[in-house]
Amino acid sequence: MIKVYRKTATIKAEQFDGGQKRVFGYRVIPSSMIDAITGMPAYYWILINDVKPEPDDDFTVDDVEVVFEVGDWIIKEPDEIKAIKNDVFKQTYAELPVINKGIAQLIELTKQDGKSLGDMFVDYAPKQLTDADEDMISNWVHDTKNKTVLSNKLARAWLDGYQVEDENA
Repeated sequence: MIKVYRKTATIKAEQFDGGQKRVFGYRVIPSSMIDAITGMPAYYWILINDVKPEPDDDFTVDDVEVVFEVGDWIIKEPDEIKAIKNDVFKQTYAELPVINKGIAQLIELTKQDGKSLGDMFVDYAPKQLTDADEDMISNWVHDTKNKTVLSNKLARAWLDGYQVEDENA
């Protein structure tokens, strides 16, 4: 029987806008071929020279080029860096939800206490939460703009991971 699986590993990604000088620490090199309409390089590339050959390979790997255009996404997975067209990237990857520090603390403490996501939805409050965390949680949960979006965001954060919003932004 065929089963369907969802890939859950996280990646780091950056969309190339033509202005970056470095991507993941590698120097961006413009091509010498110029686009006739924009006057900009037709493509760019980075040279990765830290690729290690597999033990059973009969050849040595010197350098690997990753070639991309403006608008492409450069992604870094645990074992490779590659470029993906914008439309393919948007169909394949979803950004981790951004939540506040209080919600992040609630998720972590709830998991540590062996409780479930459902417990969190019915007002489970770990004893270790600070008053500030409880205030952040209360403001976030009681934001009446769109309850469905907030509960879906909380569930995605629980399942897939999350980013904590920058308090200074």
